[in-house]
Amino acid sequence: MDFYSPFSPIYRDKQVRLDKNSAKLKIEICGTLKGLEMIMAEKTPRKVLITGASRGIGRACALAFARQGDRLYLAARNTEKLAEVAAESLQAGAADVQCIPADLADEGARKACADTTGPLDILVNNAGAIRGGGLFDISMDDWRESWELKVFGYLHMCQLYGALMKQQKSGIIVNIIGLAGRDLRPDYICGSAGNAALIAFTQALGAELQKDNIRVFGINPSATETDRVKSLYRQRAESRFGDPDRWEEMLDTNSLPFGRLKRPEEVASLAALCCSDSVQYLSGTVIDMDGGARWM
Repeated sequence: MDFYSPFSPIYRDKQVRLDKNSAKLKIEICGTLKGLEMIMAEKTPRKVLITGASRGIGRACALAFARQGDRLYLAARNTEKLAEVAAESLQAGAADVQCIPADLADEGARKACADTTGPLDILVNNAGAIRGGGLFDISMDDWRESWELKVFGYLHMCQLYGALMKQQKSGIIVNIIGLAGRDLRPDYICGSAGNAALIAFTQALGAELQKDNIRVFGINPSATETDRVKSLYRQRAESRFGDPDRWEEMLDTNSLPFGRLKRPEEVASLAALCCSDSVQYLSGTVIDMDGGARWM
């Protein structure tokens, strides 16, 4: 019996008739191939560290990678919240979860974190919120404190884990930065300057580490529906209406893309997608995720 590939011209150009035996053979072959595909689809859980994982975008990233069956390390200062996210991640499908309660503004804590996890497949830098205000509203101590966690924290974590990734000749670094680094604002000058520095750093590092088979990219989220943003609007609603629960009335939805704030899960989904094997050529790039707001 001749056996032709279904892609060969002779198969396409001829009318093929199957008797019961050959039909059974075809089913058996297809079943075997399907089984092989399922085996090939299975993967070894990746080791993923997510900083600032106790809430907001960090929590959403933990759940996004958990759904892919990865092995997670979750770092944040809030031990109780961290434990809650760990439980959620295990329920979502994480292969394993280890909590690292730590203040990553401290250099020693960052080194201890690297010692705890060892080499990673993926590092997601997300810890750090920089305070608002203009140049004359912020003391030099405030500048140093804000940059120690987010700016120097990101740089140091990239240095620590980048060295380990260079040894294993593979890895991915994701820096969650912020759109204020592009949309520069004088009333958020410390954050704008810090984020702009991280954008430049991410682009340069991505260009350098590709030779070691390491990808580095960033995401610049605009205002996202997180506890921090809600807290800001609740304060404004308290001041204006005397009722913090009316915080949504402070939002001008007509000025927002799609009439709403971005959800943390959308940022996390983008991060998880860009860490997949199907996006191998992305490095040295920082993606602006603002729904087109800058051009409205």
